[in-house]
Amino acid sequence: MNAFQVVRDFEKAVAEYTGAPHCVAVNSCTMALFLACKYLNVRTVSIPKFTYVGVPMSILHAGGRVVFDARNWRGSYSLNPYHIRDSARRFTSGMYGGGYECLSFHWSKILGIQQGGAILHDNEDADKWLRKARFDGRSEGVPPKEDTLDSLGWHCYMSPEIAAEGLVRLSFLPKHNPDLPNSDYPDLSKLKIFREQRSLPRSAETTAAYSTTLCD
Repeated sequence: MNAFQVVRDFEKAVAEYTGAPHCVAVNSCTMALFLACKYLNVRTVSIPKFTYVGVPMSILHAGGRVVFDARNWRGSYSLNPYHIRDSARRFTSGMYGGGYECLSFHWSKILGIQQGGAILHDNEDADKWLRKARFDGRSEGVPPKEDTLDSLGWHCYMSPEIAAEGLVRLSFLPKHNPDLPNSDYPDLSKLKIFREQRSLPRSAETTAAYSTTLCD
């Protein structure tokens, strides 16, 4: 049996629960955000200044630049101007509203498994890219010596045992769940690491020093 089948089963169950056409499971919401940003080749992205530190880091690692704003939010917010949402603190039935919605299944979140995240989306081409990108550029179910790599990827797939746990917990989850309250996040706009942003090179050929920009 293909070990990825249980992951596919979990993705199907999450898609049906949320109303999304597609679901791609990964090992964290942080990596879900990174892959979504990478696929859309983000440039300047505006996010709330009170959020989890992994969000701006995902944007920067994807080659973008972060601008912080003063939005108040609960459960979910958009990475403006892109159709990407950080929904780490939301998980309820029928929640999908379009674009790339990134979820967290961390033990402190609503589903509460050991770890994990997912990207809900509605794009067939993106689905093919995301599935390879999360698995080192590999094809699911194909042995390494038989696989023909045609793209780079990252090591951030969801393991079958985590997916199996997710399936069990999802089967007992209520139909509707309230958003989790926001954590006691620091004001990220005040942190030096983000005020002096270092954009990562956009291609393997780039060897110049990282460019430095100040946060608005």
